[in-house]
Amino acid sequence: MLRIENLSKTYANKVKAVDDISFHIEPKDMFGFIGHNGAGKTTTLKCVAGILEFEKGEIYINGKSIKEDPVGCKADIAYVPDNPDVYESLTGIQYLNFVADIFKVSKHDRERLTEYYAEQLTFTHALGDIISSYSHGMKQKLVIISALIHSPKLLIFDEPFTGLDPQASFTVKEIMKDICNKGGAVFFSTHVLDVAEKICNKIAIIKNGKIAALGDIQSVMGDKSLESTFMELAKNE
Repeated sequence: MLRIENLSKTYANKVKAVDDISFHIEPKDMFGFIGHNGAGKTTTLKCVAGILEFEKGEIYINGKSIKEDPVGCKADIAYVPDNPDVYESLTGIQYLNFVADIFKVSKHDRERLTEYYAEQLTFTHALGDIISSYSHGMKQKLVIISALIHSPKLLIFDEPFTGLDPQASFTVKEIMKDICNKGGAVFFSTHVLDVAEKICNKIAIIKNGKIAALGDIQSVMGDKSLESTFMELAKNE
């Protein structure tokens, strides 16, 4: 599903945000990406999503290179940032149709998926409203629906629960599980370690741009909690 091989990304100010990291994500994986602020999580996710260029390494999505076939890769993925940036002059349904047009989603499928996910996220009532009137949480729901409207094989989330109320957070977790159960995969960053511990089958902990721990969640944690494991790694230089 996703192969990251020796990925490195350095910004113009010479800061090396990601330093030679490698890991694979297979179909049905719920893969949590853990790290402190500035560790390299968002940079990695943006490289996978084709938003950021990188100077070293390779990223393959379903066997396709993000460098050589970015359009083909993007057809198979969806990326949800932690701070939604949408066209605020549109209504919710206009925005969803705009995204569906980009991915050439049929009228039948876009209507079916919009209805389903809007109902799941208690968002149907807001579809006709102007996006500028939405709260942060409502914008997050809209972007999540737009990410799902073309049935991506790999869903990439940066802090997916930011701004969501408890009911919406629960629903998003159920949607993530459903994608994995149907043969897709989810790659997400989070600071909510108890959630990652409960729903992930694999995790990577990134520290100062390098992978500090990687593997099945039980093998990474051992007999400790994920929080204890993370704090121990954070203390060790």
